Amino acid sequence: MTEGILQENLRETLQELMEQIRWDTAGLVPAVVQDAVGKDVLMLAYMNRESLVKSVETGQTWFWSRSRSELWNKGATSGHVQKIKSLKFDCDADTLLVQVEQTGPACHTGKYSCFYRELPLGGGKSQQAAEQEAAAGSPAEANGIRGGERFQILAALESLIAQRDAERPEGAYTTYLFEKGLDKILKKVGEETAEVIIAAKNRSNEELRFEVSDLIFHLLVLLRDAKLPLDDVLNELNSRHIRKPKGEFR
Repeated sequence: MTEGILQENLRETLQELMEQIRWDTAGLVPAVVQDAVGKDVLMLAYMNRESLVKSVETGQTWFWSRSRSELWNKGATSGHVQKIKSLKFDCDADTLLVQVEQTGPACHTGKYSCFYRELPLGGGKSQQAAEQEAAAGSPAEANGIRGGERFQILAALESLIAQRDAERPEGAYTTYLFEKGLDKILKKVGEETAEVIIAAKNRSNEELRFEVSDLIFHLLVLLRDAKLPLDDVLNELNSRHIRKPKGEFR
């Protein structure tokens, strides 16, 4: 009885949604797909009424292929399915935002995101080129550490870890961690925590800086494995700062 009521409520909600969306002349609406954890934009596809209904009912993304003129379930053949975490539409009701838990790469090329090619702006280097130079030993500002947001590197690192998780490039240390699984990741977090303690006891800031960096990296890997966004941790810190309850941050 309860399940029947829930299904009826779902149908009513879907019907209301259908009436609000501004479908184009072909009966389609663009759907931007975003990683619910790392917040990277993964792909752009199109939905019609039927694919939207199937997406809501199954909890996985279904789209309408304009080239093949047929419905397709993302990951049905590759296994790279998208589990829907939230579905929103914009102020003009002509674009959907689908936040998903992505299994494997989102792009058919094997890339984590379809948006892996970047154009330079204003005659300068693209961010991708700047990061490659930074990796080769160029100044830190090329990587956005100076002159940009203070914690921009955390967002960049979270995105890179998500990419490694999806693509699993051979020989990458992050791939090794994900392949070995949670126990290995936790072992590394424990080891790096102990090394941070030792560095602090040694009163060596150089050693401490190095070990804390290792710990932060492995914590970000752990968050990715747990599908817990860094944003959730930052929001928790912010809420504690605002609340200032007894025994917490002051």
